[in-house]
Amino acid sequence: MRNREARPRYNAATLNPSPDRFLQQPCRTVLSLSVPVFFALIAEPLTGLVDTFFVSRLGSPAQAGLGIGTILLSSVFWVFNFLAIGTQTEIARALGAGAREEAAEVHGVALGLGAFLGVLLAGLIWPALPTLCEWMGARGEAHDSAVTYVRIRLIGAPASLLMQVAFGALRGLQHMRVLVVVSVLVHGLNILLDSLLILGRGPLPRLGIEGAAWASTGALWLGAFVAVSVSSRRLGWPRQFSLHRALGLFVVGRDLILRTGMLMLFLTLATERATTLGDDAAAAHQAIRQVWLFTALVLDAVATTAQSLVGYFLGAGRPGTARVVARTTCAMGVLAGAALTGLMLAATVPVRNALVPASATGWFLAPWIACALAQPINAISFVTDGIHWATRDYRYLRNAMLAATGLGILGLFLVDESSAGGLTLLWIVTGVWISVRALLGMLRVWPGIGASPWVRPPDDSGTPGMDNPRSHTSE
Repeated sequence: MRNREARPRYNAATLNPSPDRFLQQPCRTVLSLSVPVFFALIAEPLTGLVDTFFVSRLGSPAQAGLGIGTILLSSVFWVFNFLAIGTQTEIARALGAGAREEAAEVHGVALGLGAFLGVLLAGLIWPALPTLCEWMGARGEAHDSAVTYVRIRLIGAPASLLMQVAFGALRGLQHMRVLVVVSVLVHGLNILLDSLLILGRGPLPRLGIEGAAWASTGALWLGAFVAVSVSSRRLGWPRQFSLHRALGLFVVGRDLILRTGMLMLFLTLATERATTLGDDAAAAHQAIRQVWLFTALVLDAVATTAQSLVGYFLGAGRPGTARVVARTTCAMGVLAGAALTGLMLAATVPVRNALVPASATGWFLAPWIACALAQPINAISFVTDGIHWATRDYRYLRNAMLAATGLGILGLFLVDESSAGGLTLLWIVTGVWISVRALLGMLRVWPGIGASPWVRPPDDSGTPGMDNPRSHTSE
């Protein structure tokens, strides 16, 4: 292991705001970091809501096809979110330790892997799309719409992974306000193109669901160019490409790919089960799922802050402060989740009118309420994920997701497809799945089950069990 004391120290004052302010103003520091991340994160689901708004005017088959296409793409892209997670954690810890060149090396390696995997991904999925969409339960017009949408979106696969890496780097740097600027630019263009291409405007033809796909693809490539340019300017380029570090990211990815794969498997199966209930049920499910993704990413703003701060303080050799971050961010996450529950219940009628086709409104109310009530628990599952990412506790997260998803899938297949309340039961099962994840995430920190890096109460003088969290990446 290289001697960190010999490295030039990273100037914490360049962070915005400096993490060293955390102990004096913990809540204010978390908010000052989380609010910009919030605005950056909501840009993507807002774009999804706009897609849903425009495509809903095309009818239930097109909206069902959009739902199948987006969940399929999410299932694929989210499997590779280990690039963003690993980049954020390693850069935050390197900067906490004053190792600026190490941070640049992580950034360069992750960008190279992102570009390569994006091209590989598009080439592998393209010929299998009709079969995949059929497996998802799509039939007739919904199937054709889903295949068309995904094929165009695959052109942006490399851009999507490059942007994930660049955003992970900026979060590790804690340059959260830059994320807002880039996100607003990218998703603002997407919304503008949606309004022009989906229904047609002026001399532009009506492209339907193809217009939604081209709008997203064009915006992704612009976002990748801008985000990579900014993160590279902040960190610089490494002097050499490290094969060892690339293999290290794949080791991180081993557990995170399986974990994320299980997460997306559950969401994909839930969408497939909703599709079997009919186009109207699938359209209502798509509207609720888009809002759920929106709220989940809002909660992820706090989780992202927890990951960056915990990682920074562990890298700086301050485990006691990292523990305070964990406690503070969990409490603030629950408060945010409760606020989201209230907002969702208050917005029931406007959301139904804006996002649900008229023929599908009878499927909407009860599953919507079930989704809203789960938000505080959802907050705990997200924030504890961020905490465990920062401690590199990837294998535990994998095992926790396996347990939760196993129970969740069992619940999905127990739902009676002929029942009028089938969609409501699907969302109740989703709430149980979230609850298992949240419980296991909390128990790893308090009291600290298994080989937990939090098992001994740490202090900033350094204690065994927290001063070298690399020793706790496996059970």
